[in-house]
Amino acid sequence: MTALNQHLSHQLASELDHQFVKDLSLDRWFTGRELAQDIATLAAVWDTHAIGHRDQLLVCLPNAAAFWPINQAAWARGMAMHPLSPTTPISELLRDHNAHHYQTMILTPALAAQLTDPAFTIVPLALHTAPALALVFDQRLLAGRTQADLSTPTEEDIALIMHTSGTTGQPKRVGLSQRIIFNAARHNAESNHVSRETVALITMPMFHINAQVMAMLAVRYAGGQLVIAPKFSASAFWPQVHDNHVTWTTVVPTMIMILLLNDKANAAYAQLAAGIHLDVVRCSSFSLPEDKLTSFQTRYHTHVLEGYGMTESSSQCTINPIDAPKIGSAGRAVGTEVAIRTDTGDFTQAPDVIGEIAVRGDHVITQYMDPHPDAFVNGWFLTGDLGYFDADQYLFIKGRKKEIISRGGEKVSPAAVENVLSELDFIAQLAVIGLPDPLYGEEVTAVVVSRTPGIDEAAERQALLDYGRQHLAKFEQPTRVVFVTNFPRNATGKVLRPQLRDQVLTGGSTHDA
Repeated sequence: MTALNQHLSHQLASELDHQFVKDLSLDRWFTGRELAQDIATLAAVWDTHAIGHRDQLLVCLPNAAAFWPINQAAWARGMAMHPLSPTTPISELLRDHNAHHYQTMILTPALAAQLTDPAFTIVPLALHTAPALALVFDQRLLAGRTQADLSTPTEEDIALIMHTSGTTGQPKRVGLSQRIIFNAARHNAESNHVSRETVALITMPMFHINAQVMAMLAVRYAGGQLVIAPKFSASAFWPQVHDNHVTWTTVVPTMIMILLLNDKANAAYAQLAAGIHLDVVRCSSFSLPEDKLTSFQTRYHTHVLEGYGMTESSSQCTINPIDAPKIGSAGRAVGTEVAIRTDTGDFTQAPDVIGEIAVRGDHVITQYMDPHPDAFVNGWFLTGDLGYFDADQYLFIKGRKKEIISRGGEKVSPAAVENVLSELDFIAQLAVIGLPDPLYGEEVTAVVVSRTPGIDEAAERQALLDYGRQHLAKFEQPTRVVFVTNFPRNATGKVLRPQLRDQVLTGGSTHDA
């Protein structure tokens, strides 16, 4: 039995009457006994359909306590679980399925009803943690099977498959082994002061590494309690913290700024402040302005700990110590080796040397599921982010080498969005870039050269926005459309995105529609 499975199974078996997780959508806590029963129910259905060791499970659900038993049931038999955004259109879900051949899926009944291919068998299922689920089995991939492979899982079996945006148009698939996520959970719990007494609130989406490992698995490792919200709501946040005695949560800077600005949130806090004991708010994705961080800590009497991580490291690499934070920094390395790769290809931890951030450790991948060898050098993972250390070994992030857009904590691949939007017949040329957004970090912006310039840009803009809403996940959808007459290009014809970004920001040869 792997260390991950041994720890989780022993935890449930020894505390059957303990309330481990609350689902705010259902307004109820679930005990170890109920979670164990849900795990057994899933296992029985998978046995019936011959689903077992090293099969792949795609999960497309809103935030729910059901992720707890789904994860544990899958990992217990050595399956890989891949969570997708619940806003994923059926067309995108099927593209992912057809490319990567998931033997089984867990969907909402409404999403499963859109699967019309007779090769899919749909089995309704009710769990304690989810009264209505749809288990989907692809009979083409199960042909000839007579029973499930119940071989003992290994430490290197993939536990989580996560998407991280790439610049080629196809998301990179990150395979995180049972060993990797268990090590990450241990590092996260210890460095974030997560303990048996912790009550953690999850408002981040469960298809995100932050929610899956930084929050859920770290709290499970420490034996704390989880409160899972369907999504982040500024007006509901402080009542959720108050009513459930929450002591710890993880957010992105956008959430911090919304809470500071939202009148209903501030009114709720003022009314409930005496009963709120939120000790730690972990914040990642992009740096908070100093005034916002200071205002949040002062107004809400809590500690904001900024850190740095990525899907490839199963979340966190650095964190600010609670007793010695440096505002503006990403903190110090935790359970990770962090270095700066210089222009000459050397790796250094010397202060004030700016270069590409590289990481390695027992919770960092050494390869992608699909070949991307240029991302790894001598055991180091090259993050594509630029940064430097100060004299005290605090890491400071300076920007990105990559073209990835950071939108409210989500990473958006420009090429992936371009591939979808380019289906529109009025687009002659298209480039997707990120423009500054004071609330979300960056705004997904579609820059268009029209086939009929100046004729009906308002209609074309609306058509593009509507098409994005129909065919892209919510965080990928453009919120701004800019029309230009041409793109700056290099000698080989490649769009020079930094120059295009500057051109749009200065208004040179561009106009919004």
